[in-house]
Amino acid sequence: MVLVKSISGIRGTLENIPGKSLSDLDISKTILSYINFVVKKTSKKKVVIGRDARPSGDRISKLVIKILIENGIDVVDLGLATTPSIGIYVKTHSLSGGVVISASHNGIEWNALKLLNDKGEFLSKNIASKIINADTGNYKKSNQQGKYNFDKNALEEHIQKILSINIINLNAIKKKNFKVIVDGINSVGGLAVPELLKKIGVKKINKLNCIPNGKFSHNPEPLPENIIEIRNIMKNNDFDLGIVVDPDVDRLCLLDEKGNPIGEEYTLVLAAKQLLAKQEKIITCSNLSSTMALKKITNQANGKYFSSAVGEINVVEKMKEYNADIGGEGNGGVIYPKTHYGRDALVGIAIILSLLAETDSSLSALKNELPQYFISKNKITFNKDFNLLVDKFKKEYIDYNVITIDGIKIERKNSWFHIRKSNTEPVVRIYAESLSKEKARLLANEVIEKIKKI
Repeated sequence: MVLVKSISGIRGTLENIPGKSLSDLDISKTILSYINFVVKKTSKKKVVIGRDARPSGDRISKLVIKILIENGIDVVDLGLATTPSIGIYVKTHSLSGGVVISASHNGIEWNALKLLNDKGEFLSKNIASKIINADTGNYKKSNQQGKYNFDKNALEEHIQKILSINIINLNAIKKKNFKVIVDGINSVGGLAVPELLKKIGVKKINKLNCIPNGKFSHNPEPLPENIIEIRNIMKNNDFDLGIVVDPDVDRLCLLDEKGNPIGEEYTLVLAAKQLLAKQEKIITCSNLSSTMALKKITNQANGKYFSSAVGEINVVEKMKEYNADIGGEGNGGVIYPKTHYGRDALVGIAIILSLLAETDSSLSALKNELPQYFISKNKITFNKDFNLLVDKFKKEYIDYNVITIDGIKIERKNSWFHIRKSNTEPVVRIYAESLSKEKARLLANEVIEKIKKI
């Protein structure tokens, strides 16, 4: 039994035990608070709702719709929909907000409510905190019920928005006659990714796990160790590209023509490379735990790079502050503001296919052209005052670049390490990056040993 409340909403397992899982009561309280702190602050009083394909989503969706309508809020139901499609729909139709029912990369025994504002973006930390901590005991239903509508066109609207991007070369993609294999994890990506590929000119599409029945064919987090099936298929066949997405299609994992994952850290870097070829002095952004390769290629092109605290909303706020052209996270999340301030695997696919087509290169060759770095990701139990840890490392590494906006990060010339406190468990996360896997591992271990002595 698990229930986690955070700035992106609430998520939990499905035992339906109040306060200890994603129960009907916890869902109801969250939606009532969302109505009070977000929806009622707008003039339209209209919310869009969509979900990934996991089996629990239909029941939760009906419950959320019922609560919204009983409280006078109009609802547009998109049914099965990607998270970025829902965000774009909010913005395009000028709605009060959106509710995404998806536990993202978590397993089938989980689900979640992700809450969006009237721009189709995740809520600010301040508003999210008010929602998850609010007392709804005296909340009264509206005397007037909201209206319900179903809209099946959200994906088409999303794709059309992507097709209008000027850095996407549809003619070049069509001429390349790419052969692509897609692993949709039997969720909404199985619908959305092949449809996008068709619309941008890819005719040879092999579908793997693309039936949206929510029966995940493997661990839904698109890490190399979880996508063995598609890797084996690609090694024994002739493909230009492999695509894997998570259940709600905001994270993108790519495999090269040999079936080798390029690493989620490099999804954003490749997308940025396409922008660098199209315009001068671009501004890029990623979080502190993402690869320094993005910073390197940005600086090499006389652009500017900025880093943010970990978390999509933090990246978005930093991007807005500096008017960044592209940004995201090292988990395969690409944020392209001209379509939407949210992670979007579909826009990442279109941009990177344009890069492949215009350079007439293979994905492995493009990856090899980029600065080569490796990250070691670790966590250890830590029950002491986290401020003691920060103070120790600040003093010890005073001669290096020290960043303390989110835990503590120490930057060297060709390496860094980042220590963050978990918001949900008594652990600290230690990420380290260097020029080889072994150097990254040794750096991480060095940091871990220092933490243990505190």
